[in-house]
Amino acid sequence: MKTRAIISLVALWMLTACTGGYSFTGASIPPGAKTISVATFPNYAATVNPQLSQKLTDELMQMFSSQTPLDVMSNEGGDLHVEGEITGYDTRAAALSSNDEVSMNRLTVTIKVRFTNNIDPEANFEQQFSRYRDYPASRDFSSVESSLVGEIVTELCEDVFNKAVVNW
Repeated sequence: MKTRAIISLVALWMLTACTGGYSFTGASIPPGAKTISVATFPNYAATVNPQLSQKLTDELMQMFSSQTPLDVMSNEGGDLHVEGEITGYDTRAAALSSNDEVSMNRLTVTIKVRFTNNIDPEANFEQQFSRYRDYPASRDFSSVESSLVGEIVTELCEDVFNKAVVNW
């Protein structure tokens, strides 16, 4: 009984003592970082989806807000800072059927991201991320665009989040 109590106290102490920079989502936040700023991603793609910029920025802010203890700010001034731009938004043929007709199309979204860590500048990076979704060529693009964009934006945000604060 006494041993169980000691083990429980040690376990409780370890949980409360480890407030450094880890969250249960796997995020590794540098000690001392309290805020992250996310600037709006302007859309410089040749084809522009008018909702993409805001959707990407909002989802990235939401991801940092819900999965880290950081206070999220818009624009600039955070201990950590994410900015970038949308550089590509393309739909192309992805697969042909046996009679050489397009059977699948592919929507690809590409972003360029700059991450600044004002606590640990060695963690800074500038990188391009790209994700795509295929859809049947028989479907009208406008009927599937919203759901495709939603899935792609989620994956892009996960890529940025993982690169910025998950050190696997």
